[in-house]
Amino acid sequence: MKRVLLFALTAVVLLMFSSCKSNKKQPVMNVIPLPNHYYYHKQGNFVLNANSRILVGDNPQTLKTGRYLAAFLKQYGFTLPVKNVNKVDGVENDIVLRILDNKKDIQPEGYRLKVNSGNISIVSVDGAGLFYGVQTLIQLLPDSMLTSKPEEINIPGWRITDSPRFHYRGMHLDVGRHFFPVKFIKQYLDMMAMYKFNTFHWHLTEDQGWRIEIKKYPKLTEIGAWRDSTLVGKYSNRPQKWDGKRYGGFYTQEQIREVVKYAADRHITIIPEIEMPGHSLAALAAYPELACTPGPFRPATLWGVFPDIYCPREKTFEFLENVLTEVMELFPGKYIHIGGDEAPKERWKESKLCQQLIKKNGLKNEEELQSYFVARIEKFLNAHGRQLIGWDEILEGGLSPGATVMSWRGIEGGIAAARAGHDAIMTPGNYCYFDHYQAGPQGEPIAIGGMTTLKEVYNYEPVPEDLNKKEAKHILGAQGNVWTEYMPTPEKVEYMVLPRMAALAEVDWTDPDKKSWKSFQRRINNHFKRYKAFGWNYCPGTYNIAFSVQKDADSTTFQVKMETEIYQAAIRYTTDGSDPVLQSPQYEKPLHLAKGTTLKAAIFKNGKLEGYINTKVVGEDLK
Repeated sequence: MKRVLLFALTAVVLLMFSSCKSNKKQPVMNVIPLPNHYYYHKQGNFVLNANSRILVGDNPQTLKTGRYLAAFLKQYGFTLPVKNVNKVDGVENDIVLRILDNKKDIQPEGYRLKVNSGNISIVSVDGAGLFYGVQTLIQLLPDSMLTSKPEEINIPGWRITDSPRFHYRGMHLDVGRHFFPVKFIKQYLDMMAMYKFNTFHWHLTEDQGWRIEIKKYPKLTEIGAWRDSTLVGKYSNRPQKWDGKRYGGFYTQEQIREVVKYAADRHITIIPEIEMPGHSLAALAAYPELACTPGPFRPATLWGVFPDIYCPREKTFEFLENVLTEVMELFPGKYIHIGGDEAPKERWKESKLCQQLIKKNGLKNEEELQSYFVARIEKFLNAHGRQLIGWDEILEGGLSPGATVMSWRGIEGGIAAARAGHDAIMTPGNYCYFDHYQAGPQGEPIAIGGMTTLKEVYNYEPVPEDLNKKEAKHILGAQGNVWTEYMPTPEKVEYMVLPRMAALAEVDWTDPDKKSWKSFQRRINNHFKRYKAFGWNYCPGTYNIAFSVQKDADSTTFQVKMETEIYQAAIRYTTDGSDPVLQSPQYEKPLHLAKGTTLKAAIFKNGKLEGYINTKVVGEDLK
């Protein structure tokens, strides 16, 4: 009897133990971009506390990255010493950073991160990969530490082996239309670093302002960096109005060097853009002799495209080569962006000099004259060890073999470039232009137009289906473009890029078969907490409801599905023409409605209407 009772008690204990084990939930992975390979090791939880250290290898990059991590942690109450791992007695409750010479399972820019009970180990084969491993570790830290200063924090036992899908992962910023201080440029680089972007495309010259000091041509910043007024409201508003205020600014060469170093410390290469032959009014205002007509000119106070562009005379090429010489001294990266977009040819058609050039060089038209212009600049850049990159208009009239194309007018430019053997970076407006509305536009701040939602960015695939495997290798990656006609402040830039920057980061980094919109939707909601803690402005998502309508099998009714980007929001709806309220039915599964039914739906969170009411007349756009 005692033996039976003992067995019974043992069984109960085992059942309870098993139940406790099975009820222990695996922590959620909140990292963006999502690592390509990871799993949770339940025995590996690490406790970070005042006794922890950051231990680094002999490679100088490990010391730099270790200090970066120490500076981050110090903001939140953890002052960890950085020491050489080879000069301490053992590893205990420490974070260890190493760069290894040979590790076949780690790709370039990749890393391996292991959270153990006694240490955290991050290894890579290069400095960039180690830095990205640290960015992942920072995202593994609990959100609570960003708003309080706990004495210790628990880090779950994740095991991660990760590397990027694309080796070009870019974000752009136009500082020509609106100028932003160095402090914000650094913050923008921090935002990029958080999401493992490695290229900053800095659009430094425009019709509305020249933003980089060129010592040989001081009038570029004395005159070209300042406009006498700025358009108020939308370009399409009539009558148009201006504020009548002098506006401008520029970066000194010392400031440029400071930003370049700040970016390099975060493994971000800066591509400077010096626009030519178009978008050059600010330069022509300073040096009108570079135009085809006598002027006078002034930096533009309107947005848009203007007819006066650089005239391809020898004096212009001398000017541009001198400018680019100073630019190359400031920016060590291999690429120099020369724009090449939106260059009207009417002044060239009217110019006797241009027509003589066309005839002398056996060119067919003004498009080929632009190719001649681009080829001259490319030859100069190549002679100085640099590579030319431009918008997809540089394809028109032929292109030199070494040039790289940014495809912005859809994907066609990228396809054409790849098929012609050119490298291409995908920046199509429908997916990668963050000056478009991302929500509304009801209730949203003014934007240039268009609609590019977070989900549309997330679902973008940079490699066009039309390309074969050989051609597809020419697609280097994708870039988000931020044109600032309607972004006068850093806070507005933040709002327009966050969280779409995060979505594009996952497009660039994570393998397509690992991506999941539902997973990203949950993770980005978690990152909103981080934005708040960092003081960054952001858009919570669109309150537009996506309606999907198709005929039912019996053809007498229509199946209607509804979806929202807002995480864990309730969709409430009506079908009698009235506006939804909190007591209205909640959408749980597809509806089956008669043609012509007026379906109204809205988003409710925490018992309150969020956003606005969406209306759909069922079947109105279907036969």
